[in-house]
Amino acid sequence: MNRKSARILVFSTEKISDPAIDMAGLLKLHYPPTVYTISVPCSSGVKPRWILHALEKGFDGVFIAADGLDCTYGETCTEKTGHLVSRTHEMMKEKSIDPARLRMAAICSVCSEAFVKQVKSFNEYLLKTITS
Repeated sequence: MNRKSARILVFSTEKISDPAIDMAGLLKLHYPPTVYTISVPCSSGVKPRWILHALEKGFDGVFIAADGLDCTYGETCTEKTGHLVSRTHEMMKEKSIDPARLRMAAICSVCSEAFVKQVKSFNEYLLKTITS
C-alpha cells in the first residue's frame, strides 16, 4: 500500500487550538488532507475510549492539540491532559496498539506553523510504521 497521507484524528480546543488550525488554512499552510478535527471545550475532557475507538475504526493516529497554559477552564489542563495521554498509552499497550499512535502537543491560538509542523511530522512517522 503506497499512501501519501495517514488518517489522523485531531482533538482540538474551541478557544485555543481551533483558531490556529483555521489560520493554517487561511495562510495556505499545507498539511495532509486526511487530517480530521473534532472540537472539544478543553483537551483534558477527551476520553480514552474516544481515542481507542478512533484507532479501532481505522484512524492511523490521534493527535491532541492541548491548550497549554492558556486554557480557560483551569491552569492544570495540560497536566490533566498529560495524565490522560499516559493512561491511554497504557490501555493501548494492553490492546497491542503502538502507543506512539497517540501524540499530544500544546497548540496556542496563533501556533498555526507549529500545528502544521507537528501534524506533518506525525504523518511521516505513521506512514513509516503502517507501511513497514
